[in-house]
Amino acid sequence: MSITIHPSAIVDAGAQLGDGCRVWHFVHISAGARIGRGCSFGQNVYVGNDVAIGDNVKVQNNVSVYDAVTLEDDVFCGPSMVFTNVYNPRSAVLRKDEYRRTLVRQGATLGANCTVVCGTTIGRHAFVGAGAVVNRDVPDFALLVGVPGRQVGWMSRFGERLPLPLQGEAQATCAHTGDRYRLQGRTLTLIES
Repeated sequence: MSITIHPSAIVDAGAQLGDGCRVWHFVHISAGARIGRGCSFGQNVYVGNDVAIGDNVKVQNNVSVYDAVTLEDDVFCGPSMVFTNVYNPRSAVLRKDEYRRTLVRQGATLGANCTVVCGTTIGRHAFVGAGAVVNRDVPDFALLVGVPGRQVGWMSRFGERLPLPLQGEAQATCAHTGDRYRLQGRTLTLIES
């Protein structure tokens, strides 16, 4: 395998990209970025210096992954979704020492045009719907929609909604994979795959 970089892209010296990465038109990857294997960066993506990205991450067109953001393996960032890193920005007030870290855990999906307010953690295999605003932590496997974002259900690793209540004691099986999930209180776990 090798790395594919479009001639219009800028990858600063010092940036670390894993094997099999694809960097498309007008992308800018900063010198301090640490990127795993098999990642794809669509047109007009920006990746900051203090950014860590795992393996097999897909960042669609027009996304800026700013400093203090970590994306674990298999994360999907939909077109034009937004990360922030300062909670209360002002043009006239320097706050680069006040960045709040954002963590997107393995397998999470961030839908098109959603906004992730800095300082939050989005759980493993969570699914943030298009246009939602994430302003608090999101549990593993949670389906979040709306402004502000609110949990409306649960998603399987495969990306299908599970027939479960928001809380209580229950079990469900993903129709596509046969994976089994257990809900205990407000926590969903994979119990068998």
